[in-house]
Amino acid sequence: MTGAALLSGCAASSISDTDFGNQIASNGPSAEKDATGSVTPAAAEAKSLPGTSQLPKGQASSQAKTVTTASAQQTSVQASVAAISAVSTPGNVAYKIGPQDVLEVSVFKVAELSKSAQVSEAGTINYPLIGEITAAGKTARELEKDLTNLLGAKYLQKPQVTVFIKEFNSQRVTVEGAVRKPGVFPIQGGMSLLQAVASAQGLDGVSDNTVVVVRNANGKRAAARFDITNIRDGSAQDPQLQAGDIVIAGTSALKEGLNFLKGIPLTSAFALL
Repeated sequence: MTGAALLSGCAASSISDTDFGNQIASNGPSAEKDATGSVTPAAAEAKSLPGTSQLPKGQASSQAKTVTTASAQQTSVQASVAAISAVSTPGNVAYKIGPQDVLEVSVFKVAELSKSAQVSEAGTINYPLIGEITAAGKTARELEKDLTNLLGAKYLQKPQVTVFIKEFNSQRVTVEGAVRKPGVFPIQGGMSLLQAVASAQGLDGVSDNTVVVVRNANGKRAAARFDITNIRDGSAQDPQLQAGDIVIAGTSALKEGLNFLKGIPLTSAFALL
């Protein structure tokens, strides 16, 4: 599927110039009046809407309630986005292990039981004394608990097991558009937007220095646009990507047009405009 097709599929939910944790701005308090009778921000906003002052009292109240409802919906969506990010971000304690991830398992003071293991396609690892154990779908803490219980039941007294996710190979992002090497890249220990662009060997000559990140969350597709120049100079945050994100580097129509004009005399170029 092309970048254009992807963007057309998510145009209705596009959100620009912000990271995913702050895509949707809250409108703040929504009560019409406080205990002292003072007008609150939502009521003031409703009053300031074009034509509101001329509306009958009942209609004005209805319009204020509409603003209040919209504010509540925005706050709810913002909370959902933040919750999704907290669960899905590689490196977070709630990250779920997947096939091809590489785990570092260690047992305090038992060097023989410390090893690296790659999760198989079946979602298991082979561990000394225990054999095959399911790792996929569990957090590192959950796998630690399982190994502790199994080792403590037969082999060790109060074992102290640590599981560290060394490589996040089951989590991948797609980078396409105006980059030098489009492709699918694994998230290893977390990946920011700039790191994803760098994995694709950077933006190419027709890039307009903007990137759109398309993300599926709770069965819905959302998109956000980022200015790479602002991220590089520190004036904008470098957002963390999540598994399944699609990064689409934008192109400049002007630059593409100039490429087509190479070798054409300047007078002929003007004639074509």
